[in-house]
Amino acid sequence: MTSAKSARAVRRGRIFPEIQWTEQHKAQWKAERDEFKERCQSIFEQVQPQLIKTHHNWYMAVEPESGEYFVDRDALVVADKAHQKYPNTKLHVFRINETGVCGTI
Repeated sequence: MTSAKSARAVRRGRIFPEIQWTEQHKAQWKAERDEFKERCQSIFEQVQPQLIKTHHNWYMAVEPESGEYFVDRDALVVADKAHQKYPNTKLHVFRINETGVCGTI
């Protein structure tokens, strides 16, 4: 008994090979991302001492352009609240604790 072999060629590589980022474009993207996080982080650090007393381990979504933030017990709910008011903007979600992040390493 013989088995039929597939004539299909194995293709490996990028899904969209025509999209190639240069090192300059990667650095620019990273700088924009870091600058956005810094703006959100400064708002978080301003309100963290007051919120940590009453809302420890809750979540806080920050919209840096307006400086507005949203607080809720659930991360998805807080992101949904923020996206309802600011539908086409980027947000950053923090956990209201000593570090601002979730979990441990």
